[in-house]
Amino acid sequence: MVTLTDIERESYKNSPVHRLDPRIKLIFTLLVIVYVVSLPRIHEQNIVRLLSVETYLLLLVLLAGLDLRYFGLRILAVLPFGLGIALFQPFIRHSFVESYTPYPLDLPFGLGITYEGLAFGTTLLMKFLVCVTAVILLSSTTRMRDMVTAADRLGVPREFTLLLSMMVRYLFLFWAVLKRIRIAQQTRLFDIWNKDVPRKWVLEQVGHSISSIFIRSYEQGEKTYISMLCRGYGSGHEKAYYRMKIGLKDGIFLFVSLGCVLSIHFFI
Repeated sequence: MVTLTDIERESYKNSPVHRLDPRIKLIFTLLVIVYVVSLPRIHEQNIVRLLSVETYLLLLVLLAGLDLRYFGLRILAVLPFGLGIALFQPFIRHSFVESYTPYPLDLPFGLGITYEGLAFGTTLLMKFLVCVTAVILLSSTTRMRDMVTAADRLGVPREFTLLLSMMVRYLFLFWAVLKRIRIAQQTRLFDIWNKDVPRKWVLEQVGHSISSIFIRSYEQGEKTYISMLCRGYGSGHEKAYYRMKIGLKDGIFLFVSLGCVLSIHFFI
């Protein structure tokens, strides 16, 4: 099981990827996602290009020295969402395809698979995998605080970055509160998967836990806001972050990465 502490612990490692400027890593991740999404829906070279980009990202994972087991668990945690969408595509006839070629396979209930639907589903799954890998690489090599600061300095609206910074600050606190609630439930022999207990009662207990988290978050938010007002929040001096200039190695990384993506697109 991968926890929030494991995610943040990985970002504190020391490697060439970890030492890159957070703005460069954020721009690189956005470029990869935009390129992957902009690929044609159905094209014979899609799989090769996506596999090449995925290979480059995995090389960066190895260069960063990340725990491969931890990295694989994070991908497996979100993979069912993309896999569930991609599995339906071979059975759907989309409007952007003029003609379909049926796949020679007899299925019950009158279902039929087409080559175009299979190609679109495979491409969709590969796009999902590459985007998830890029995002996990970013979050595994960049501290949450630095990520918010990078977004702020890149011009993201301040209201959005302020909400993100508050979320990052108290995310681990509420995760610890949730763990204490779960431990208290386990000491009282509460098991959500116990088949001998009525489902209605289990749902009520889960609802009580969620409502307790919301109440505690509201109370903590009120206390935090009052404390911030007492310390001068709103006077214009609350926007403070480190001033780091983009170095030569950061520019080289972005230039090499952009060159690799362009080479994959035009030469494959």
